[in-house]
Formats: sequence, structure tokens, C-alpha cells
Amino acid sequence: MAYTATSQVSELEQLIHGCLRNDRKAQERLYKLFYPRMMSMVRRYIDSEMQAEEVMNNGYLRAFQKLSQYNFQGSFEGWLRKIIFHAVSDYVKQNTRYSEKIVLIEKDEKINKDLGDKLYYDQLIKLVQSLPDATRAVFNMYVMEGFTHKEIGSLLGISEGTSKWHLSEGRKLLKEKIEKLNLQY
Repeated sequence: MAYTATSQVSELEQLIHGCLRNDRKAQERLYKLFYPRMMSMVRRYIDSEMQAEEVMNNGYLRAFQKLSQYNFQGSFEGWLRKIIFHAVSDYVKQNTRYSEKIVLIEKDEKINKDLGDKLYYDQLIKLVQSLPDATRAVFNMYVMEGFTHKEIGSLLGISEGTSKWHLSEGRKLLKEKIEKLNLQY
């Protein structure tokens, strides 16, 4: 059966209303519908599959508990992404030890463009996942999600300077890792 934009919206609304009635089948269908996109976001921050799954489930639990607050204005996926991101943020806060607040003037060195162009997306994601936890979290929030250092600091309970340091450190480490790959034409 082909879906039009209207039937997709009404199907999603039906799922949401089913979830509001605690219909387990509706909850399972909603979970599976958005699982791939939400897990993709979670895995950018958490490299362990088991931990990512736990954070994802905690995020969905929060979403189901707050579902009555969704007012059908704007994108449901955006609303869900925000809730799951907060679960990720809480996990990172609880499980990452930050060094003392370090303030460093960021010197963003350029990576050889030819090397960067040769990387495949999966390779790049693996390199990002290999960063230390705190650095990876800040890097993803800044680069992938578009948060400011002030927002990152607030979400993770660190100073803006520490956020800037982690971003700078992440860029430096990624640059080193990419150069070590010694990609050739």
C-alpha cells in the first residue's frame, strides 16, 4: 500500500494516540518507526552498542512518559530527537569525567583537503567514535548537531572554555588519525 503524505501523518497520529492509551503494539510500532534514525544519532555519541541501546531505551521511556506534552505542532521526529538527545546528554554527563576547566585559544589547523575528501562516511564516523568520551560528545554536539559552546556547556555541566578545548582537541586528534591513514590516490 502506497502512502501519501496525508496518510503518513494520520498513521503517525494514530500511533501517537495509541501510545497515549498505553497500547503496547502502538508503542512498539512507534519505537521501530524511528529506531534507525534515533540510534544513528545516539551512536555518534556512544560507541558501545549495549550502552547505546540502554540510552536509547531510556530516551524512548522518557518520550512515552512525556507524550501528552506533544501538541502535534511541528515535527514529531524533531520532538522525539530532542528527548532522546537529552537522554544522551544525561548519560554523557554521568559517565564522563571532565578534566579541570581548561581554557585554550582554538587554533583550527586545516586538514589536507585531498585526504579529507577520500574518507568514506563510515570511516569518518569510526574515527570520531575513537575519540575520548568527553571530547567525542562535545565534537558531535558542536559539529553534527550545531550546538553553541554555551549550550554544550549548559547541557554537559562544563564551562564554555572546556567545551572549546574539547572541540579543539577533537579536531587535533582527528587530524592526526586522518594523516596516519596516509590515504593515497
